[in-house]
Amino acid sequence: MAFQETMTQQIDQVVEQVGGIILGKDRQIRLAVACLVARGHLLIEDIPGVGKTMLAHALAASLGLAFQRIQFTSDLLPADIIGVSIYNRETGGFQFHSGPIFSQVVLADEVNRATPKAQSALLEAMEEHQVTTEGETRHLPEPFFVIATQNPSYQIGTFPLPESQLDRFLMRVRLGYPDNAAERALLRGQDRRDLLATLKPAMSPQELAALQQRARQVHASNALFDYVQALTDHTRRTGDYVNGLSPRAALALLHAARAWALMGGRDHVVPEDVQAVLPAVVGHRLVATGEITRVNGADIADHLIKQVAIP
Repeated sequence: MAFQETMTQQIDQVVEQVGGIILGKDRQIRLAVACLVARGHLLIEDIPGVGKTMLAHALAASLGLAFQRIQFTSDLLPADIIGVSIYNRETGGFQFHSGPIFSQVVLADEVNRATPKAQSALLEAMEEHQVTTEGETRHLPEPFFVIATQNPSYQIGTFPLPESQLDRFLMRVRLGYPDNAAERALLRGQDRRDLLATLKPAMSPQELAALQQRARQVHASNALFDYVQALTDHTRRTGDYVNGLSPRAALALLHAARAWALMGGRDHVVPEDVQAVLPAVVGHRLVATGEITRVNGADIADHLIKQVAIP
């Protein structure tokens, strides 16, 4: 029990520290932390200027993880992400120079401004934590997370992420505008970049690894499995969505719910944990059709929760 309380306190400390940088967004921060505890990748989608990149920086700093940023642009090449071999005159052979993907936290900033060819360089890394280049497979450091930011698709110069790429992200969160009190504190307070430079790790990579292992052990009952399956089955049978949730999505929902339960200090998952993470897990995976066309993941999740009863 003491170990459980210590972990909860550590998580709360991380959330509080990041919340001092990104004001008034505690729920989004908790979802982002839950995503990393569940060993998932995070997609932050919103308009420019609401703190997407700052959130990624603050998470990496608070977790004590090595951090690299890749600015995605239309001329970015896969080699700019993975790395390239350069001829070494002294050895008479080629030497591989690793790219920024070889880091514990990789910020793919404005990921949808790059071409599909450049975006595809992330697929193997996100799924298998390795990259294959020039016929050789190279493993990435552990833990390994991709935190990608994305501008709305209607903005100029964006390339929509394919469904296969979106499905690699465990969660998608949107920050939105701050409320009046948070914005006033932002205007009156210290520059966020200066505050970011003062952040100290609230958790070590080893402690994060222990949290991730603990999250896998959070108990889920057969009734909870029934609920997850009922949610996914509903999306497949009904005509409300272009495509139903995949088995990978069902696993993502379970992993995220386990992490959310752990962050709440519980050693078992309850349906409310599933409902809490549902918007972030399914919002980018489901495209609604017909009469229930929705504008965001929260609306889709609300509809699902109303349609599917808890067993």
